[in-house]
Amino acid sequence: MLKNLTPQPPDKIIEMIAMYKEDPRDGKVDLGVGVYKDEAGRTPVMRAVKAAEKRLLESQDSKSYVGLLGDLGFVDEMRKLVLGDAVPAERVSGAQAPGGTGAIHQLLELVRMAKPGATVWFSDPTWPNHPAIVKHVGLNAKTYRYFDAETCEVDFAGMMEDLAGLEADDVVLIHGCCHNPTGANLTAEQFDKVTALLIEKGATPFIDFAYQGFGDGLEEDAANVRAMAAKVPQMLIAASCSKNFGLYRDRVGAAFVIVGPDTELGVVKGAMASLNRLNFSFPPDHGAKVVEIILKDPELRADWEAELKEMRERMLVLRADMADALKRETNSDRFEFFRKHRGMFSRLGISSDAVLKLRADKGIYIVGDSRVNVAGLPGERIGELAKAIAGAV
Repeated sequence: MLKNLTPQPPDKIIEMIAMYKEDPRDGKVDLGVGVYKDEAGRTPVMRAVKAAEKRLLESQDSKSYVGLLGDLGFVDEMRKLVLGDAVPAERVSGAQAPGGTGAIHQLLELVRMAKPGATVWFSDPTWPNHPAIVKHVGLNAKTYRYFDAETCEVDFAGMMEDLAGLEADDVVLIHGCCHNPTGANLTAEQFDKVTALLIEKGATPFIDFAYQGFGDGLEEDAANVRAMAAKVPQMLIAASCSKNFGLYRDRVGAAFVIVGPDTELGVVKGAMASLNRLNFSFPPDHGAKVVEIILKDPELRADWEAELKEMRERMLVLRADMADALKRETNSDRFEFFRKHRGMFSRLGISSDAVLKLRADKGIYIVGDSRVNVAGLPGERIGELAKAIAGAV
């Protein structure tokens, strides 16, 4: 049987990680891997996480199962963090999942359970796991235009033109903030127009909310999601704690379903519990409990928010410095978008040949579509990087 397996296409980012490790050059720079890095190039454990883990270690007296939907205290705290008071708690079914990716997978399984053969729309471009998971769970896929490669801004006219083809019960996957891989975000006005169109078409929004707090702030980043949630009859949300809590390897995420008056909440909860049971039985607890401790404790929460603000503001400074340096090197405003984008990523809008040239000549590792990890920019070498990029294009 196993001889029938065929080789799977390699993950380009994972491939690049290996290439970077094998590169012997001292001056090499990794701008590809999607994790936050501090000034020293490390991905730190946040102060509040350390403190909460210490408290958990001292107080936890059992490693028994928690429940199919996970730690409901964690789920409720995440609901409040994501949705605030935009939607009554009585309309929300939540489940813990292994990371944001696990939440996406579970919600797409739920879509398939509700409507086999449903169509899921996602932006072009988008995070590569979106189309991969949609295909894996057996759903139909369509794309909508999102990014203008010339201006490196949102192609909103193209997006709305494509979404005009929506049919009732289609699912539209939208990045809640800090679009990956482009860094180009919808404005509040554009979000409102998308909301109105989805309501008109009877389509369901599915928000991938992986970067809350990495754009303009926890509340600011949630504003458009909450405004949409308050208006639509139903919504799916996948939330991740990988970035804003730095819990990458602990796989902490939550899946939420907002239901309308024609849907029984208990049935949705039962379906989500069943899917958890089938896929991984009980979700991992450690990281979720750490998040719950932080969000419930005023002192730990304040320290977490302060450190998250430091991380966010550092990335904004790096964006501004890089935009200034590129302006000097190119004597143009071509890269001004870099300053305006938000989150950990931006697409530079340079050719694949230029990306390969930067890697070969300078040891600067960028994903093939020219996506760069802003947090990976070494602040003291930004001038050097800008000069290399200008030379490559």
